[in-house]
Amino acid sequence: MIDYSKKITLHRELYPLNNLDFSIESDRGRIISAPSLRRLQKKTQVFPLELNAAVRSRLTHSLEVAQNARYIAKTILKKSNSKFGLDELRDAFISTAEMTSLLHDIGNPPFGHFAEVALNDWMSKTGVKILDELVDVCPENEAFKSMLVRDICNFDGNAQAIRVVTKLQRLNLSYTQIASILKYTRAAYEKKPEKSEPQSYLKKKPGYYYSEKEIVEKISDSLQMKKGCRFPLTYIMEAADDISYLNADIEDAVDKGILTFEDVYTLIKKECEKMGETYLFDLVEKFYKKAKSNEDEPYQFNLFLTLTRASLTHALVTHVSEVYLDNHEAIFNGEFNYALLEFDKESKYTKAVQVLQNISIANIYNNKDIRTLELKGYKILTGLLDSYTPLLELESEQFSKLVNNERIDCYISTRLIQRLSAKHIVAYKNSVEKLQVENSEKYKLEEWYYRSRLIIDYITGMTDDFALEEYRTLSAIK
Repeated sequence: MIDYSKKITLHRELYPLNNLDFSIESDRGRIISAPSLRRLQKKTQVFPLELNAAVRSRLTHSLEVAQNARYIAKTILKKSNSKFGLDELRDAFISTAEMTSLLHDIGNPPFGHFAEVALNDWMSKTGVKILDELVDVCPENEAFKSMLVRDICNFDGNAQAIRVVTKLQRLNLSYTQIASILKYTRAAYEKKPEKSEPQSYLKKKPGYYYSEKEIVEKISDSLQMKKGCRFPLTYIMEAADDISYLNADIEDAVDKGILTFEDVYTLIKKECEKMGETYLFDLVEKFYKKAKSNEDEPYQFNLFLTLTRASLTHALVTHVSEVYLDNHEAIFNGEFNYALLEFDKESKYTKAVQVLQNISIANIYNNKDIRTLELKGYKILTGLLDSYTPLLELESEQFSKLVNNERIDCYISTRLIQRLSAKHIVAYKNSVEKLQVENSEKYKLEEWYYRSRLIIDYITGMTDDFALEEYRTLSAIK
């Protein structure tokens, strides 16, 4: 039975409120005031180290996603015809979807998604080797070690978002708000399922780490979420994100001079013809002619994009809202194993999306200048990890002394620890304090795991320009 009062609740870790409206507004305030949200203004969306303020950052992208989510949520409410008890939860439903979308990239590292590759590559090749040299494990602890290694080598921005709001920023959001951020339901230490498995899409990426296993389970139990299942409002956030990408990356590519208005028109026309797509083709043809005949040249693309974006966004919002309600029970239970925008493969909207995605992949994401900037980001991030390696090479007893301001012989480590965030160090200490010391081998494995998380937390929390400056500083480059 669909009953949103079981999903949209007052539960939160500390100081729960007794009024839902106050609770929702409290979440909004905490999110908008969060330092990690502000840092998104200087994190890459597509173009690393971008100086043009008109080109999207993670923050401006997230604002657009939040607006799309608000539009989808209001459309769902309108089409639901006062069913499912949503009338009483209207404001909470809309606000949660909107704020989840504002938060959705909060765990992303500097330099875009390519940074995830850099972090995981370094950890699997260098980090794991350091652990092997530090801790010899007996056969009974091999499986535990393998699990931790899988986890630490599977950094993902979605999983980091859960860590940021619960452990690093301690936003104390409602369980409803946190659950909405959990885009994927697989732990980073779990293996990726086969496509034929029931939850293959829901688990296609890591959604949380071993370090957040307990809080995720606690939230899931509180909100009656079955294992491996999603929170219903997460589907709205995902659809809003997918819709925002369609025109945004093309617009930014034109601002950057990678594409011209004529390029965009020609590429869309050719891709539509190639795929036999007519809906987007007719839309683009109509607005291209209108822009050409009604505007001066510098403003033609602006008019074309504005009209195309408005028409396409409205159509896609209506479409995903209908998919949501047509599959409402499966979505409410978190069992719907698809993205809303990808569910109906034969839909004209799905085909239109595919056209725009194909153009972006071929002409924007694979652009030489972007690839060059990604390589630069790779070098910066792996260089930072190399610089902080001395902290990972310490024995657990030495590192314990270091974080407790006791003297150790490693000169460089005593300098490096001072550069880390105090909040991140507290998060590390809180995690280590809970470990069982009786099994020294297992303790050393877990301590090193949380120490690695500490370094990763610090580096992935950096903005693009701060990461570059820190790399230059530690590499003695002017």
